[in-house]
Amino acid sequence: MKKLFLDDIRTVDMVYPSERAHEFDLVRSYDAFLSYIQKNGLPEFISFDNDLGLDNDDNLAPDGYAAAKWLVYESGLDLRNLQFHVHSANPVAAEQIRGLLDNYIQHLKRNSY
Repeated sequence: MKKLFLDDIRTVDMVYPSERAHEFDLVRSYDAFLSYIQKNGLPEFISFDNDLGLDNDDNLAPDGYAAAKWLVYESGLDLRNLQFHVHSANPVAAEQIRGLLDNYIQHLKRNSY
């Protein structure tokens, strides 16, 4: 099972048991997230952080919610079998990511032929 971990600071073993760390590929930014999926395809599991720090111009970088929105609105990928977890410490953003992905995946499952 391919697993992806999106976080600008944390390592996998800060969220999951250390013996599972080798199961994940780690990306640190929105751009790296998009590049990874465009190159490797949709992983079966994604662990999302939301706040991804600053960009090169010291502006807020696109966040985990932006990555989730890209998956839903722009990627064109079939997300029906995507499993995900949101490990963000930002409770409002975590709920936004969960809500967007849960609702969209349920919509796809209800309307698949």
